[in-house]
This record gives sequence, structure tokens and C-alpha cells, in this order.
Amino acid sequence: MPKMFKKILIANRGEIAVRIIRACREMGVVPVAVYSDVDRKALHVRLAEEAYSIGESVPSRSYLHVERIIDAAKKSKSEALHPGYGFLAENPELVSRCEKEGIVFIGPPSEPMKIMGNKTASRKKMANAGVPVIPGTFEPVKGEKDLKKKAEKVGFPILLKAAAGGGGKGLRLVRNRKDLLSSLRLAQSEAKASFDDPSIYIEKYIDEPHHIEIQILADDFGNIVFLGERECSIQRRYQKVLEETPSPFIDDEIRKQMGQIAVKAAAAVNYRNAGTVEFVVDQKKQFYFLEMNTRLQVEHPITEMVTGIDLVKCQIEIAAGFPLNFRQEDIRPEGHSLECRIYAEDPENDFMPSPGKIVHLHTPAGGLGVRDDNGVYEGYEVPLEYDPLLSKLITWGRTRKEAIHRMLRALSEYKIYGIKTTIPFFKRILLHPKFFAGDYNTHFIANLEKETDGRDAEEKVIALIAAGVKVYSERKSGLTPQSKKRESNWKFQGKLQNFSNRL
Repeated sequence: MPKMFKKILIANRGEIAVRIIRACREMGVVPVAVYSDVDRKALHVRLAEEAYSIGESVPSRSYLHVERIIDAAKKSKSEALHPGYGFLAENPELVSRCEKEGIVFIGPPSEPMKIMGNKTASRKKMANAGVPVIPGTFEPVKGEKDLKKKAEKVGFPILLKAAAGGGGKGLRLVRNRKDLLSSLRLAQSEAKASFDDPSIYIEKYIDEPHHIEIQILADDFGNIVFLGERECSIQRRYQKVLEETPSPFIDDEIRKQMGQIAVKAAAAVNYRNAGTVEFVVDQKKQFYFLEMNTRLQVEHPITEMVTGIDLVKCQIEIAAGFPLNFRQEDIRPEGHSLECRIYAEDPENDFMPSPGKIVHLHTPAGGLGVRDDNGVYEGYEVPLEYDPLLSKLITWGRTRKEAIHRMLRALSEYKIYGIKTTIPFFKRILLHPKFFAGDYNTHFIANLEKETDGRDAEEKVIALIAAGVKVYSERKSGLTPQSKKRESNWKFQGKLQNFSNRL
């Protein structure tokens, strides 16, 4: 008979560490935290029963340091390790070290993680399993000559993508031949910096696509289920910022087909635990395998809201050797859910990070269908060293319209002072007619920013006209608001000329 763990080490930080701590507590499991020097006073450290220092603030010397994570697990006598997402969550080396030390890794075994972690290997594996994949190469390109030949065969526009990674790193859209070589060098450089692997492969670019993913769960007894889809097309520079379920784009038949293909993909690599199969869907609703994330997703709460299934608890139970306690026919999503990722970024300054002290914090904790997964508190100093995600605000409604209105209400109540956040940006998205109608794709934010640029230019012209009127009025009255003295004619002419040049 399987037995539940007594103690789990959480090899992560921020809101996801807090999320896992809460699940552990509800299951009667002792949560153990780890922290870097800068995170000594972080919320996840305060909430955990035990916490262990793992080194300096630089990720490579703390949260990305496999041996320090393993050492903390051994010192705390933790039976299992939950990686959360990011950092080491998809690192086969950590899985192998856990296996060697007799520590249960809460996630897939190292072999399917290796296969799915390499984009070309996973594409080849999926194609052989009968899963539809985007046209492109199944091996990294071997130099400039090979790139030119294969790019012509696939046909422009194409995407150059890092074989070892994701998240928009090492990715370049190439629409014509003349940009091919420069784009390759940029993609290789970024892939090397992000994943220590400059390998690049080619994928056909799908114009105006939707990015839709299917959540799956698989246990050790051959049971694999899918829990519906998540629409992830609201992206900025290939990074998701807002997700919803169900997708307003696909219908029930496509939803079922995608779910069955996702299960097929997981079975092809003997997958276990929680995973997400991601698809690109074109305008005709043809879908193609994109990649598989072998971990818990940032946006997992919206699936939990519509299914009532706690994915983190399922992960822990599967890792402990328990079978899934529900079947495919038991999963009946209800209502609609949205998630906004609240970042410490300044949307008015090209989304630059906004570290600093949170001097005041009021979260929209009350009300039906509102959930705030956060990792901060009033007085907390947001560090510059890590991803600036502060919180995930999630709402549920009986209908999509109700979920959107509930999110707008919650965002209006969310107050964070001392730093800049992306809260105002989400209000603009939610109030946009196209988003409200569900008429959007992965280009939505790029188009929204163009609209904003146009609006800003228009506002600047209006401001300049107002300034010109003011100059004229001052000239006519012979007074300036500051000095109330007569202005010389040459200065007045200079102001008018400056106003004219700016227009």
C-alpha cells in the first residue's frame, strides 16, 4: 500500500512555493522551504515549517544549484521534492540526482523529461506516434548552408527556435531570405546564453495563430486523463500574460480531439504526473503539436477553478504511488475562469522591471470566485534578481462575461504602492472590444500596443495644440502665468516656431 509523504522540500520561491506549501498543509505534509540570501525574509520562508539557506542571490548559486538543493533535502530528511516551475523544474539532472539519493521527484521520470525537453527530439517522437506536428525540421540546422536549404524547403515565413528551450528565448520570426542569417546568429546567441546550447531548428510560421494547451494527468497504473484546455494566446514577446478556460475560439469537437491527442502524446513517452501538451491552432482550427511542458504550469489555477481538481495535490498523490481517483468521464468543467499575471513591471516604460519596497498592499481577497495566488506582503522588498511575477489573480464565473466583469472588479480593488505593476495593462486588455468578444489571437498585444502608440501620438498633438493656444492667449494678453510680465515679440515668435516644428 502506498503511503503519503511526511515531509516535502519545495525547490522554488515566490507565489508557486506558497501555493505548494498550502497544498502540503492541507494534506498533513510538512513543507520545507529553501531560500537564497536575498529571499531570507520572503513569504514562502515565513510560511514553511522549516527553511534552509542554499546560497547567494544569483540563481546559478542557489535555486539553480542542483547539489545545494539535494543537500537541503537530505539535511531536512525530506522524502520528496517538488520543483514548482522554472529554475530546475525541467532539468533531468535534478531528477537523476533525486533518483540516486532515494528522494522522490514530484514530476515525470528523467527519460520523458529528456525527450520532451529537446524540441527536435520531441517533434520527431510525436510525428512517429501519429501526433500532428508543425512542418519544419526534426534536427538542428548544421550551419548557414544547411539553414538556407531547409528554410527554402519549409517556405517563408519561418520561426528559428532553440532546440533546448522555450519561453520565447532563442526564437526569431523570419519573413524573408535577407533576414535569415542575421536572425540565425541572434537566435543562436540567445539560445546559448539561456540554455547553454546554441542549437536551432526550423518551424513553419502559422499566421494569426492561437496558442492552446491541454492539461493532462498520468499515474503509475496506466491512467491518463485530460482536464480541458487553456487559451494562452494573450502573449507579449512570446510570453503568456493572461489565460482563460475554456477557449472562446474552439468548439467541443475540436476540444475533444485535442484532449485525445494530448493523451496519445503523453502515452508515447510513458509520461507520469502532471504535464501540459501545447498546440498551435490556425485560423481553420487545424491544430499542431508545439511542445510538452513536463511540469506544473503557471496558469494551472484556471483549470482547478473549472474542474474542482487540485493539481498540486494530484501531483503529490501520484508521486507517492496512489492511482488517480477519477476517470475521464468524471471530469466535467463548469463555468469560465481567467488568470492575470501581476508583474512588478512598468507598462508605461516598455515593461521594465520595477523592483523595490511594497509600501502598501491590498489584495482583492473577498467575494465569490476570486483567488489571489501571491508570494509578497506589505513591506516586502521585491528583488531584481528573479522573475518579477508577484501574484496570479484568478476569477471564475458561470459565464465568460461574468468572469471578465469579476476580474475587472478584482483588479480595481488590487492596490500595490511603492512599485509599478501590470495591473493597469490588464484593465486595457479586458476592456478591449476584441478581447471581450473573444476575437483575438497571439498578435493581440502587439496590435494593442500599436493602437496605444497611435493614441499617444494623438494625445501629444492635442497637447501641443493646447500649448499653442496657451502661447497665443499669453501673447494677446501680454502676460505669462509665471511672471505676469510683457513677453518680447522675438520670444513669442520662437515659441510659435518651436510649436510648429514639434507638430
